[in-house]
Amino acid sequence: MKIQTIQVRNPATLEKITELPVASPAEVAEAVERARKAQAIWRTRNFAERAEFLYRFRDLLIDEQERLADILTSESGKPRSEVYGNELFYLCDVIGFWAKNAAKFLAAEKIRPHLLMFKTKKVISAHHPLGVIGIISPWNFPLVLTAGDAMPALMAGNAVVIKPSELTPLTALFAAELAQRAGLPEGLLQVVIGAAETGEALIDHVDMIAFTGSVEVGKQVMRRAADRLIPVSLELGGKDPLIVLKDADLERATNACVWGSLMNSGQVCTSIERIYVEEPVYQTFVDKVVQKVRSLRQGPSNEEVELGSMTSEEQFQKVSRQVSEAIAQGAKALTGGRANPNFSGLYYEPTVLVDVNHDMTVIREETFGPVLPIIKVRDAEEALRLANDSRYGLDACVFTRDKEKASQMAEKLLAGTVCINDGLVNYIIPDTPMGGVKDSGFSRRHGAEGIRKYCYQKSIVIDRFGMKSDFPWFPASEKKTTQMRRLISLLWRSGWKNKFRSPGRSAKN
Repeated sequence: MKIQTIQVRNPATLEKITELPVASPAEVAEAVERARKAQAIWRTRNFAERAEFLYRFRDLLIDEQERLADILTSESGKPRSEVYGNELFYLCDVIGFWAKNAAKFLAAEKIRPHLLMFKTKKVISAHHPLGVIGIISPWNFPLVLTAGDAMPALMAGNAVVIKPSELTPLTALFAAELAQRAGLPEGLLQVVIGAAETGEALIDHVDMIAFTGSVEVGKQVMRRAADRLIPVSLELGGKDPLIVLKDADLERATNACVWGSLMNSGQVCTSIERIYVEEPVYQTFVDKVVQKVRSLRQGPSNEEVELGSMTSEEQFQKVSRQVSEAIAQGAKALTGGRANPNFSGLYYEPTVLVDVNHDMTVIREETFGPVLPIIKVRDAEEALRLANDSRYGLDACVFTRDKEKASQMAEKLLAGTVCINDGLVNYIIPDTPMGGVKDSGFSRRHGAEGIRKYCYQKSIVIDRFGMKSDFPWFPASEKKTTQMRRLISLLWRSGWKNKFRSPGRSAKN
């Protein structure tokens, strides 16, 4: 039987990097079984012991950062500066965050019963690891969305098996190698290589699945997980709006807009993909954005370019198609609007679109590329209405000097996170819960929920005094029933005048 393989290519040059064997369903099952054995020991280690492993892993990441950057840029096409500024910085930070906060977030909680009659009970609620966590990650952040998502799962006492994107598996493999060198128990953190079939096999064996990717695939993941009744965490697509009101600081707003739309060539779930600008400042805003976009440098990965290539050829074609359709329907490209003719790889020029509307696919559907569609609006109300006119709800941004108005709009925006006079920063603050609503998924990264989702909650109720019998226990009697009826009326009948009214008698009587 011929072994299936995948080719890993450099999207900036389209050259083949390597070829890797695909894990069969049987090999995935074996990996999960190894993880389960490792997890049985790992869960017995305390938080301080787990943290020590993670700190050693972080030291190795820093020691090997040049090699890591070589691997990551070669398979993703992103600028080298983004490896350090986004991927490695984030992972080093969250390792410390989870190492320091896991014990607090997962500490057993004493619960005080609210009724006097329940004061005879002691209640404790605690979080316990689920077992083996499967992570299915996309290609846009090969380190953040693999090793980054594994850190809280490991600190919670789980084992982790990662199925990285078939486009960018080398970064995850290198991270797993470093984890082994850091002394992480063998089998605790593994990587399985493959496409859809490998991901399906992973869902069939793990105790929870954490998926980041498209809405369509996310639904398939959830359906398959439902057959086994395992928990699922989904972060799916985004079409995040930016609202710029007429009193906004336009210099900050345009800087945030350009970075928030074009960082990682726009291949970010929380990229700014729809921009609504109040009419009085619309033209000034557009002119500033165009000027800043034209100043950006695009090219092969190094520290001197802001934009690299795109990673996925399929996504490259999707962006080209959306922009071409929009232009055919009356939109204008003030910059870009085409593949960069100076390079042979997947380079799409940063594109500013105007005269766009909500009937266009570039506004309705996720683009996931270096495109900035800008729409003129009459006022804040129209901007809010259009911003909410989307099946997605991951992130949103509002720029205005009026703090009260900004807060009011943030409350009304249908999104999991809202940034005021800022953009995308919510993701890199691990204290802040991050996730979506509507078709953007559910569950949360970061904060207490970001680690508790990898656990099941167990509550323990303890009798304090050891009485021979509690009131509701058998045998039943007319006396007990009468007493219970009177107690219900005493505790919960509305109005103090009615508290002692006999059961079955009207207020008139």
